[in-house]
Parts: sequence; structure tokens; C-alpha cells
Amino acid sequence: MQFVSQKVIFFDHNSRTGKSLSLIPSQRTTRRRTCKIVACLFSDRNGVEGDNKQILSSFASRTHTYALLKQQMEVAAKSEDYKEAARIRDTLKLFEDEEPVLRLMRALKEAVADERFEDAAKYRDELKLLAPHALLKCSSDATTLGVRVQVRSVYIEDRSQPSKGQYFFAYRIRITNNSQRPVQLLRRHWIVTHANGKSENVWGIGVIGQQPVILPQTGFEYSSACPLSTPSGTMV
Repeated sequence: MQFVSQKVIFFDHNSRTGKSLSLIPSQRTTRRRTCKIVACLFSDRNGVEGDNKQILSSFASRTHTYALLKQQMEVAAKSEDYKEAARIRDTLKLFEDEEPVLRLMRALKEAVADERFEDAAKYRDELKLLAPHALLKCSSDATTLGVRVQVRSVYIEDRSQPSKGQYFFAYRIRITNNSQRPVQLLRRHWIVTHANGKSENVWGIGVIGQQPVILPQTGFEYSSACPLSTPSGTMV
């Protein structure tokens, strides 16, 4: 996914009254602060612009077809339809021969799984030259008004069903308060846009059922997930 921006509403606890640890400060000692925090899911920090966006869209389409074939092969194997599974396997190999990016990505994944890290480094470098968009970073790090937000995300293949247009992404967010005053996370707002242009608003009170107060020089972590109907998309 490309750049995402999470709007998080904080309470800034004024410590002049000696009640900076209060979880529910009074209006006299509290100043509302709105922070727009930039993070990313499945994207390069510089985003995707112009021709690169078209390349990424084309790559996502091919990846969708490839993922669909893989799922069909798994279904055939589980159903003990080995003839069909073999046919799809051969189709996948032909697909990889025509799509060197997919072949390299598979080789990279297998090399890491087998702990052949020298080979993995070679495949990674080849991918960087051939298709840098295929190695988009799955992490982000940004600071706004002293509040640092770090995001790391991953595609969950086991919970995804490309044949039904379901792609499942999980992400973990760490919020660190590097300011001099406690802050409280009150609510969140995401605008999720799929690659086909479909968008939806996601509102919530706090995160994972909590409205944590984050003291100075401390942090809070939580994990969540984002289902998409396309292999790529954005969250704002």
C-alpha cells in the first residue's frame, strides 16, 4: 500500500497543576491537540508517482493473477486432484518465466526460508535493479509535535483469498511520546482506498478498545489489520 496518514486526537495534559498523571484531566488543565501522523503500509517512503504508479498497478495486476493461480493449485492439491494441481503448477512456472520479477521474488522467499542469505542478497539486488517497486518498504517512522509513530506491516497470505478478492494485511504501530507532557489517544480515523478506487471511512474510539495515556518518554504498541479487495491500496 502507499502512504497512509492516521489522524489521532490527543489530550495534552498540562503539568503545571501537578496533576499530569490524571487520566481524566479537567478542561482548565487540558489543551486539545490534533496530530496528523504519517505512516505507511507497503510503500516506499517517497510514495509512488507518475509512470511508477502505472508500473506498480500493472505489477499488482500480474501479482493478483499469480496469487490466484497459487490458490487454485493449493485447492486442487487438498482435493487430491493432483492432475489439475500439476497442470496449474506448470502454468505457474510458465508465468514465472514470462515474469522475471515474480521468479526473483519466489527465489528470494525460498532463499530466506532455507537460510541461504548470500543467495537472498543476490536476488534482492537483482530485484532492486529490475523492479524497485517490488521491494516497497513495509515500515514507516514519523514524528509530529514530539509524538513518534512507527509502523510495520505484513501481508497475511493464509487469511487472504485472491479468488474472492480478499487481501489481508496486518500492521503493528508503536507510539512514543518524546514530548515533555503526557498525551492521550482519544480516537482514530482512517480513509481506506482500494486500487479500484473504492474507498471507505473507518472511525474508532481509541485503539483496540483502549484510550491510552502515554507519559513522557514512554510508548504504547498495538496491532491491527486491514482487509482490501485489491492487492494494493492506500490509507489516509
